[in-house]
Amino acid sequence: MEALLSLPIIGILLTIACYMIALAIGKRIPSPLTSPMITANALIILIVVFTPLTLQQYLAGGSMLSMFIGPVTVILALRIYSQRALLRENIIPILGGCIAGSCVSLFSVWMFCRLFSIEQAITLSILPKSVTTAIAIELSRKGGGFTSLTVSAVIATGITCSSFMPFFVRVLKLKDPVAAGVAMGCSGHVIGTAAAIELGEVQGAMSGLSISVMAIVTSVIYLFLF
Repeated sequence: MEALLSLPIIGILLTIACYMIALAIGKRIPSPLTSPMITANALIILIVVFTPLTLQQYLAGGSMLSMFIGPVTVILALRIYSQRALLRENIIPILGGCIAGSCVSLFSVWMFCRLFSIEQAITLSILPKSVTTAIAIELSRKGGGFTSLTVSAVIATGITCSSFMPFFVRVLKLKDPVAAGVAMGCSGHVIGTAAAIELGEVQGAMSGLSISVMAIVTSVIYLFLF
């Protein structure tokens, strides 16, 4: 049994199975709290905690799926290219929205950390929460933060965005697909973009573009001001 659980395929199959179950639950009980990202993660945690499968055994295969984050992010460029005419028409609002989103994200985290007297290293770890994991880790490392905490903050931000942003888009009647896409890309990076794609082609393309702009703007502000 020990040898079987240590096989990398176990972690991969478990991840896929939990996500499929989460999708089914989300369709039966539609709610921000039953988002597949939340439910799938909860199922995996329960399995690791209450079964003989250890975290190290799961990561032997589960972490392999992380290798696809880079290629998937690049593939988003195809969606952006397909919407290039719309991009040219809305370039100023898109850039303005990304700059505003980056400033709000950074300074709101900084303000609350100062308000609650959070130590500097932790503050610098969670400041880049709204950019992709690879860039957030580098920013955190250069600032002297804890990279493990940074990864947790990035994932939590993405899951929260993918779970609740589609709900807010409907409730607030945000009908402009460009605005909805930029909002989700600025707030939830790649994970938020996955949810934006489910809303529509335009939303997905604009969200994918926002990931790159947010990364550039956030890096500049973070490195020069923090």
